[in-house]
Amino acid sequence: MPRLLLSTLILLTLAAAAVFAQHPMRPGQWEVTMHMQMANMPMQLPEMKTTQCVTEAQLKDPASAVPTASRNSSCKVSDYKTVGNMVSWKVACTGQEAMTGTGEMTFSGDTYTGVMKTMMSQGEMSIKMNGKRLGDCAQ
Repeated sequence: MPRLLLSTLILLTLAAAAVFAQHPMRPGQWEVTMHMQMANMPMQLPEMKTTQCVTEAQLKDPASAVPTASRNSSCKVSDYKTVGNMVSWKVACTGQEAMTGTGEMTFSGDTYTGVMKTMMSQGEMSIKMNGKRLGDCAQ
């Protein structure tokens, strides 16, 4: 899988948690564990763990959290909804690494679980996510 595509997917997944206005997520430092599975891939991809500071501004302005991971792609999030402790969305990226996808996250206090499913030229990919709030962001 091209490195650019993988970077785009990771950025989309991390940003997805901060994309939704009026949702159950709190600002702060979040640790996100992702497990990607791709159809027809001969080997299992390793689990990835990252941290991200989610700000109050990102939580209030969905457009600020949508990544533009490369000069060759433009990603837009649409149809984002919050129902209780669940958020859902659609995403479409155009350009060299075009893809479409859907996702949802369910929050429980300072943790969440979620899944994002994408379709791209290389095939289908599913990303399972787990997040937990570590505390306030370092200033």
